[in-house]
Amino acid sequence: MKMIILLDIINKEVIAVFMVRVFLSLLFFFQGLDAVFNVKLKRVVETFEVPLAVKGVPKPLIVMGAFYTSYIKLIAGFCLLIGFAKYYALYLLGFDLIIASFAFGLMKPMWDMQFAFPRFVLIIFFLVVPSEWDVISVDYVWSVIKFVKAVTN
Repeated sequence: MKMIILLDIINKEVIAVFMVRVFLSLLFFFQGLDAVFNVKLKRVVETFEVPLAVKGVPKPLIVMGAFYTSYIKLIAGFCLLIGFAKYYALYLLGFDLIIASFAFGLMKPMWDMQFAFPRFVLIIFFLVVPSEWDVISVDYVWSVIKFVKAVTN
């Protein structure tokens, strides 16, 4: 009986959404991991400080942007990986891409979007795909637990 229910839930759409979610989350998570623990935030700030300061962006804004983008990639990337608070993670990562696009656009108006655009497309994909297809996640398990508790009480 349990196997039949599992086979009914798991289909090609579910597997496709799971694979794409894991792929996208790993892109963000490892970039955040690298920025926070390997490159270190001080060097991330230094990378953007001079080109953005020349354009008139105040240093506190550059520092806040570097901290936000680095930690959001790390934390929201991990949340997306396990499927926890998926929509909040997607909103934060989308805002991260907007901040990065703004910064890169200021530094070089015709910047290469080869890394940002595919991520943006995948975020939009997740925001429009039916949530019923994303069942291999903490959010789904949590919703099932809440439903069972509501029914049994």
